[in-house]
Amino acid sequence: MTPHRNIGFVAAAATLLAAAPLSAIFERWTWLIQAAVVVAVVAGSAALSRLGRMPLWGQVLAMLAGLTLGLTWVFPGGTELLAFVPTPATFAHFGDLLQTSLQDMRSYGVKVPDVDSLLFLAVLGIGAVAVVVDVLAVGLRRPALAGLPMLAIYSVPVAVYVDSVPATPFVVGAAGYLWLLVTDNVDRVRRFGRRFTGEGRDVDVWEASPLAAAGRRLAVVGVIVAVALPLAVPGMTGGLLNNVGAGPGDGSGRPGQGGSSGRVDLFAALSGQLNQSEELDLVKVSTNETTPFYLRLGVVDDLRPSGFQARVPTGRPITRPLPDPGEHAPRGVDQQRYRATVEVTKNLNMPLMPVYAEPVKTDDLNGNWLYDPNQQVVFSNRDNARGKSYSFDYVRSTFSPAALRAAPSLPSDSPVMRQQTERPSVPAVEELVAQLVKGKSNDYDKVRAIYDYFSVENGFTYALSTRNGSSGEDITDFLATKVGYCQQYAAAMAWLVRAAGIPARVAVGFTNGSKADSGTYVLTNRNLHAWTEVNFSGIGWVPFDATPAAAVTGSVRSAWAPDIDAPEEVTPSTGSTSAPDAAGPSAGPNEADRLDKDTDQGLTLNQGGPAEESPVWPWWLAGALALLALLAVPALRRSALRRRRRVRAVTPAATALPVPGQRGEPRQVVVGVDAEAARADAHAAWDELLDTLVDFHVRVDRTETPRATAERLAREALAERGDAATGVRLLGRAEERARYARDPLTDTELQPALRTVRGALAAGADRRTRLLAALLPPSVLQRWRTGLAERSARVVTTSGQIRQRMSRWSPRRLLAHRPAR
Repeated sequence: MTPHRNIGFVAAAATLLAAAPLSAIFERWTWLIQAAVVVAVVAGSAALSRLGRMPLWGQVLAMLAGLTLGLTWVFPGGTELLAFVPTPATFAHFGDLLQTSLQDMRSYGVKVPDVDSLLFLAVLGIGAVAVVVDVLAVGLRRPALAGLPMLAIYSVPVAVYVDSVPATPFVVGAAGYLWLLVTDNVDRVRRFGRRFTGEGRDVDVWEASPLAAAGRRLAVVGVIVAVALPLAVPGMTGGLLNNVGAGPGDGSGRPGQGGSSGRVDLFAALSGQLNQSEELDLVKVSTNETTPFYLRLGVVDDLRPSGFQARVPTGRPITRPLPDPGEHAPRGVDQQRYRATVEVTKNLNMPLMPVYAEPVKTDDLNGNWLYDPNQQVVFSNRDNARGKSYSFDYVRSTFSPAALRAAPSLPSDSPVMRQQTERPSVPAVEELVAQLVKGKSNDYDKVRAIYDYFSVENGFTYALSTRNGSSGEDITDFLATKVGYCQQYAAAMAWLVRAAGIPARVAVGFTNGSKADSGTYVLTNRNLHAWTEVNFSGIGWVPFDATPAAAVTGSVRSAWAPDIDAPEEVTPSTGSTSAPDAAGPSAGPNEADRLDKDTDQGLTLNQGGPAEESPVWPWWLAGALALLALLAVPALRRSALRRRRRVRAVTPAATALPVPGQRGEPRQVVVGVDAEAARADAHAAWDELLDTLVDFHVRVDRTETPRATAERLAREALAERGDAATGVRLLGRAEERARYARDPLTDTELQPALRTVRGALAAGADRRTRLLAALLPPSVLQRWRTGLAERSARVVTTSGQIRQRMSRWSPRRLLAHRPAR
């Protein structure tokens, strides 16, 4: 195996090593096995194409074909030929996997189980990077640039991983990149042949040059420093999702005291845990409250066009006195004080501490933990909730509908009103809210109208797999399909309440789990939940859970937010727990949803019915036409060049001469030939002949004279064609006269001779050569490669000239020419 091909397999191996950081995303190593198969097929296709001495574009097509075959083998759709040859149905299957992956990326959080759609997306990305790395490292011999697509793989786990990405996979990827650089360096040095030392000793084996060795040592040291420095310096271990922000979270824009926590994607974590196939214990909580409300973990209150996002909380250390809401209880609000003890397992790894709403005193937590009174969350910049045990006192508030109905609206200049009513403008949502709150005179009645809208009677059902809509907006799609889980219900109700001009946000936490002992609850990932909180003036944040209660284990309903789907004879009381024996939890992906029978009810929002799926064949037709147009470009270019070179009829030149001795008589007219036009026609015919030789794979020697080339062709390629041999000799003589003689060859028909020679060459070539000459003319491809090389050389020359001119102003050079004092 030659070193040139060896670089191709090293590039493939380096790509797999660069994908090592993806191990932080997936639970198992299935993705690596599938990626190794696909990358191996891509590398084999590249090696075979280089054995066939295909041009670079041919190597790229071969690798793309290998990528397609590998994906077909690993992710079959059931309609393949010979188990690995794709069909149109296979590509439709790939399209379905890509479309499903967009939804699964929202539904799953790290670590991700083996889901076909996400595995396909990862393997497709790694295979595409393998193609780009091979082109850069082998085709263009620029292995240093191959680090850019490798870095793109590493950026994926950095962007989606909630915690900091482990350093070990990065070291593995960096080792693969260094391996590629070293292999290319060895290959370049070996191309010089046998080396000689300064002492004249012949060195038969390769020895690294001191400069190359020093460069490799610097690269290794740089990688070690890049890995070790973030681990050694405090505060540098976070990923992109752990950005530190400032601001109190109340809309004032002022920096808070005590720092801020890392930003955590609560919705991504919630979606991922809900879809986990394995049930994990996260929290064990004991409380002396008979029926506690939900255990809060965080708040999501920053509403953007892409949806709700978590705002960075700020606050003071938890060891300082906390605000006590029981000191100024509003009329109609009953407040009782309770105590709870929480044990967090090692499965909950977040900088947020689960507590009940309105904690007033905590024990066993140090000053690293802060409390945000606006969001009512406990968080930390330096610590983690994993494995912590602590106790706290909290106040449980229950609200009467009369008190909420009597609460006035917040003033428009209130920070809470400004911040917690911000929303994108969606006309369908605004129209729906206007219909729901029509005739309502107070905030509570408006909120209840919106809350009552999310009912089974109106067609809403619970399911972990949401339906795709056609509006392009998630909120509109959910309100149209009316199928989702707690995240969609909570976010949709908060959005609609904001559209009604009332502050609202989304809270994330746990419902009441299985009751192991008296007052002790074991909370798992199946108990993770999201609900809506609405702010009423003078009262504070009041919870509303719009998710169907029958689908949520441990769901709590109240007098101000009753179970609207319960039978009329069942009257919910304050603090009662609805559906204790529900068929499935809020997070149970494998549980049957007893409301699925209502899924088909009312699936539109201001529409007549669900959107029909658009046919796929127009896209396939457009893609096929685009591919044909792309493949036809070289042939069209060749045809246009041939028409431009077509020999023109030589235009006679008229010259008037006087007749001697006859004044006033007409002058004698002599008709000549335009020598420059004849010379240009000879050059055009000769250039067309050379391109024809290239198209039919006949050797072209640029060092030969036109006569020598014509004689060689007449003797070798056109020996059995007398008329073609005569024609090529005519073309050679015309080109020779055009180059070296004063007068070019005229009164000759070069075009018929050119057609005769071309016909003879085509008749002597095989079918494959004739087909390529017609569809992918080698002369055009060669001309493009030559032009690209010339432009690259000009760019290099220009940059060198610029660098040389700039070096004249180098401070070192100026100081060197400075006269000594």
